[in-house]
Amino acid sequence: MKKPTTLLLTLMSLPTMAIADARPTSALDASDPEAIRQAPEGDFGPGALAAYRAKNGMVTSSCAHATMAGLEILRAGGNAFDAAVAVQLALTVSEPYASGIGGGFLALGHLAGGGGVIALDAREEAPESFGVEGFMDEGGRVLPFRERATGAMAAGVPGTVAGLAWLLENHGTMTLAEVSGPAIRLARHGFIVSEVFAANLATHWGRLGSFEETRRVFSRDDGSPLQAGDRHLNPDLAETLETLAAKGVDWFYRGELAGEITTAVANCPVRPGTLRAGDLANYRPVRREPVRVPFRGHEVVGMNLPSSGGVTLGLMLNLVEATGYADLTAGSPEAIQRLIDIQNLAFADRNRYLGDADFVAVPVAPLLDKSYAANRATMLRDDRALPTPVAHGTPPGWEDAGTNGAAPDEGESTTHFVVVDRHHNIACVTSTIEQHFGCGIVVPGRGFLLNNELTDFSAEAADESGAPSPNLPGTGRRDRRTALGDDAATRGGKRPLSSMTPTLVLHVGRPVLALGSPGGSRIIGITFNTLLNIMLHDMEVQAAVNAPRIIARNGPAEFEPPLLRDAALVEALAERNVDAVETPTHAGSVQAVIITEDGWLHGAADPRREGVALGY
Repeated sequence: MKKPTTLLLTLMSLPTMAIADARPTSALDASDPEAIRQAPEGDFGPGALAAYRAKNGMVTSSCAHATMAGLEILRAGGNAFDAAVAVQLALTVSEPYASGIGGGFLALGHLAGGGGVIALDAREEAPESFGVEGFMDEGGRVLPFRERATGAMAAGVPGTVAGLAWLLENHGTMTLAEVSGPAIRLARHGFIVSEVFAANLATHWGRLGSFEETRRVFSRDDGSPLQAGDRHLNPDLAETLETLAAKGVDWFYRGELAGEITTAVANCPVRPGTLRAGDLANYRPVRREPVRVPFRGHEVVGMNLPSSGGVTLGLMLNLVEATGYADLTAGSPEAIQRLIDIQNLAFADRNRYLGDADFVAVPVAPLLDKSYAANRATMLRDDRALPTPVAHGTPPGWEDAGTNGAAPDEGESTTHFVVVDRHHNIACVTSTIEQHFGCGIVVPGRGFLLNNELTDFSAEAADESGAPSPNLPGTGRRDRRTALGDDAATRGGKRPLSSMTPTLVLHVGRPVLALGSPGGSRIIGITFNTLLNIMLHDMEVQAAVNAPRIIARNGPAEFEPPLLRDAALVEALAERNVDAVETPTHAGSVQAVIITEDGWLHGAADPRREGVALGY
């Protein structure tokens, strides 16, 4: 077994170079696509083979325009939180199918100088009058997911703008107007539509066709969807961002724009929604206590509920230790079987117990008790994978008579980015509008989409035993009993369970790794795979991100294609009762930054999307 200091030793041994030898980064304008095409081939676009190394700051995101926006702010003297706001605003322009100011995010931040870790919940929440009937037809039957996901009934209260304002006010050094510049230029002057953007638009064009304003924003002059190579301009969004920068967050939640949002929801031609002025006015981002799990001499820090990411990842790591996974040969049939069993065990508990802990009782501490993982590990066999679905366990001190809960459909249209500044402030952010292009509605004249995050709630009122799902929508507002500080004295709507898993790894309080990914309910497994590649298998961070993944969510094990091409491996796994299926194309897009002991930053961007890591 490797020593607990494996990760630290690995980070210390990563190749470094003199500052003068660092790969230079020119001050590129994020609105200039020609600059991207003329940039050094190794610095831009997918397919990176090695991490980007820098000393003074690092940004890694799934989009070159957003990465350059963040880098521009860092080089102008902003810190990680200033740059993170710039990245998110740019993503609203260049990756509208994945995130934006009409959605929400979850963020972990590390504060330099011993300031510790903050966990900010800027997730969307249910309007006060939204209930499970919002998923049903007139006969009380649950609508098919595609119908639930389209139209304003699925729109939750957006949290992104409030969350960005909170980051700037509490930990930033620049104003909203200062950090909005790159996104405004990008929207006004346009950018070249990529293959990924065009493919997403083509796939969802039929769904988006119900919304005249959406078609107008994302179509050519002839009404057909934008194609790769087209220049996409969004002057409406440029004006929206300019006005937001000038008037501030109140304009979005209580001013003119709030009225336009609620009007768009009420007048939606497809399933008008319940979002009202009071829901916007009462929204606030909430500080949560982060989840902390000791693992191999380090502390892995994750996001708490309403994200299931931190708790489920923590349980997986406890199971790694309890099952002796580290003693197995990486990539062997035995190790892969164990990897699958661990994920299935954790997902069985995730689906049964987790929800917004401000509304339902959730056994967070019992689930993360090391003795509980040891007890669950006794179920495992060396020669045969657990049949799925695996039954959930009963954490210590907890009584449960329910059966396994079903995981709701969770949109993969999410994004993740990491920013680290020269002082090692870190912003590690996973952001979403739920399904691709959210609920499909562009707010008229404003250029941005609204989310369909309410589909992350469970649509079925109870499980097979009649026990209510912890992730049902809850009407009304409740005390925020799991919030920190002043936020605990406030009330809010229920927030749907998420799998977003922004993650920090600390060694004796010093940050050594920040990572996360999009991918719906696969996010947890994707992050888990990458974390083990670095912490157990001693892989360089870019290689760890690139490596093919194995995802299990208490059902068939999903393998990326390179693994399925190994016929001998697939046969050996079949003998162990592992039913391997192919994971969807481009599942996940991990962005990660390692901080070495001597202060070098190693940024990795996932080639599965269009990830770019840049620093200076």
